[in-house]
Amino acid sequence: QMQGTYWPTVEHYYQAQKFVGSVDAVIIPIIHAAETPEEAAALGRCRTRQLRPDWEIVKIKVMREAVLKKFLTHLEIKEILITTGNQTLVENSPNDYFWGCGAEKTGHNHLGKILMAVRAEILQSRIFTVISGESKLDSTN
Repeated sequence: QMQGTYWPTVEHYYQAQKFVGSVDAVIIPIIHAAETPEEAAALGRCRTRQLRPDWEIVKIKVMREAVLKKFLTHLEIKEILITTGNQTLVENSPNDYFWGCGAEKTGHNHLGKILMAVRAEILQSRIFTVISGESKLDSTN
């Protein structure tokens, strides 16, 4: 759940956020109702629609917030993320040089960087909980 709305996947949320406040915001409920993340992505990637004016500025922040919420909500995958320790995480996408590493491994790997930042935030939260003397970890830590 993000901003009071349940989103089926991070992809649904991310693609919909491209149109918040734009003249094409009417697409948001259609993206929300998409049957698959792939369908949501296709709807969001349609270049005939006008993106929100600040999209290039906020898109990494939007993805980070959604990924953090995903890992705080789903204990099983949070534990898997934590077990990666200090390993470098790479979105191994040969076609994506922004979110992934690209075919030549020269991409920006923003998704990998987000995953590592989320992992660090979760671990820091756990350490704070232990240091502050709380004896149990709730589902958000």
